[in-house]
Amino acid sequence: MGGHGHGWLLLPRPSSLTVSVPQQWLVNGGHMADLWQNCTSGAVFQCLASSSNEWLQSVQAMMILSVIFSVLSLFLFFCQLFTLTKGGRFYITGVFQILAGLCVMSGAAIYTVRHTDWHQASENTSYGFAYILAWLAFPLALASGIIYVILRKRE
Repeated sequence: MGGHGHGWLLLPRPSSLTVSVPQQWLVNGGHMADLWQNCTSGAVFQCLASSSNEWLQSVQAMMILSVIFSVLSLFLFFCQLFTLTKGGRFYITGVFQILAGLCVMSGAAIYTVRHTDWHQASENTSYGFAYILAWLAFPLALASGIIYVILRKRE
């Protein structure tokens, strides 16, 4: 693993989970939209199911796949940690981490291009923190996967 006590930095993290669970992919005043529901705050906080557009369902699928690939990467890392011989590389862990990053990127890219089909843009409309986290999770997962492909097991 890593040396000098910093090996925990290289552990695969389900960073895509932080992108799929929170709310606020799109914010417009008292209106918040995420992948699963639209919420309006005012006198009464009300949430309705999100649209059933095909593009939105593909974004949802990409985010779910990224969580699955990240969790698989974590479990595979621990399995490979105990089964790999000295000098072996963490190829399988790296591949699943890269797949998780590509799924996050695909979902965020689809959302970026198509969100105006769902909610009309206005001056007050801005991207929420979950959308920003998606674009941050993509390069981190990709870099983590590349590091795993390069990483060799030490005793």
